[in-house]
Amino acid sequence: METLNPNLKEKILKAQQSEINDYLVYRKLSSILKNKKHSEILENISKEEIKHYEFLKSLTHQELKPNRLKTFIYIFIAKLFGLNFSLKFMEKAEDMAQDTYEKIREISSQIDEILKDEKKHESQLISLIDEERLKYVSSMVLGLNDALVELSGALVGFTFALQNTRLVAIVGLITGIAASLSMCASEYLSTKQEETDKNPFKASIYTGFAYIVTVVILVLPYFLFKNIYFCLSLVILDALFLIFIFTFYISVAKDLDFKKRFLEMAGISLGIAIINFIIGLIIRKVLGIEI
Repeated sequence: METLNPNLKEKILKAQQSEINDYLVYRKLSSILKNKKHSEILENISKEEIKHYEFLKSLTHQELKPNRLKTFIYIFIAKLFGLNFSLKFMEKAEDMAQDTYEKIREISSQIDEILKDEKKHESQLISLIDEERLKYVSSMVLGLNDALVELSGALVGFTFALQNTRLVAIVGLITGIAASLSMCASEYLSTKQEETDKNPFKASIYTGFAYIVTVVILVLPYFLFKNIYFCLSLVILDALFLIFIFTFYISVAKDLDFKKRFLEMAGISLGIAIINFIIGLIIRKVLGIEI
């Protein structure tokens, strides 16, 4: 076999490292899954990943060890955000190796077997997508979106109308809790009327949980700091951070356009905040509120 040029060898080594990492992740995930069928699928994929690693090792003649930190992160992500998100996240990383595999074809036709395996893995992994978290993701989106749009805008209005951090915090918290309970009830009744396999009670819980977590994060600065404008800036940053995290989760888990969804959601939330800012100033001016 011809000698690999340094640039190609470096790329193959990266793909080789990815294969040994994936082998360990799939093997560990298969051992913690309760669903026997899903566990067997991941176990079989892990066995094929180690074969891919051995093939790439025959090209580089280098032995590599799994990156323990990276595998730990993937396992942690799977436990925290769900199996589907973790697998999708891994698959996106594998997509980056496709260009390397195409270049390997020039020196070994055996790479075609790996490419076939990868396509098979993709279809097998799709069959695993039946997680409760994804089933109720629309309910979480509803809770998060409403809390961000309504409360971030309301807090901006309260900030300029009341000019008192403690008062804004109390009013914001009361408003947020009341709104979350209202959203829970609305989601319960809405889901009950839909022809869906979602449990209305669970849907309302997911909606309320997403709403109340968002409320706490947005209101917290007003309880911790005295400077009203510093608190306001933290509210805007918190809102953008929450939008970023949740949009990233949804875009990975459901293969959606991250940039488009992030800009849309951020634009709506900030737009409402600006409108409430203007309303707050008008109310303060017209009613002459001085606190």
